[in-house]
Amino acid sequence: MEDTEIQDFNPLALDNQLCFALYVCSKEIIRKYTPLLEPLGLTYTSYITLLCLWEKDNVPVKELGERLFLDSGTLTPLLKRMEGQGLITRTRSSKDERTVFIQLTDNGKSLKEKCVGIPQQMMCSNLLDLKDAANLLKVLHKVMETVAEEKEQ
Repeated sequence: MEDTEIQDFNPLALDNQLCFALYVCSKEIIRKYTPLLEPLGLTYTSYITLLCLWEKDNVPVKELGERLFLDSGTLTPLLKRMEGQGLITRTRSSKDERTVFIQLTDNGKSLKEKCVGIPQQMMCSNLLDLKDAANLLKVLHKVMETVAEEKEQ
């Protein structure tokens, strides 16, 4: 920002709120996922849960929540719904009853084939060109790292 822009900057203007811009973008991008996910019986949150499990299956609920940045109040009902859909199983650890492991079922694993085109379909929405999208992703990952570090303190 130049000096005149800094002097004229209104910190309470809605358009100057980074969090508001992120909120609107997130909400609208998730809305664009809806017609792609609904035919598969998925919500955006169940989709990202599957993405996580396709990378690493049989994980403790706590680890899954940390990876997805979801608290147990959000994650538990989601996992119950996904179990009811036959996508995952929840199994208590024999070593520590407090630990619950999440595993994909065969249905959950096979859904991956049906989802493989979704990222490409979203890219074709022309939200950003590839270079801008890659740069934004770098910045957002940096913000996520900072948030995670502050959470640990």
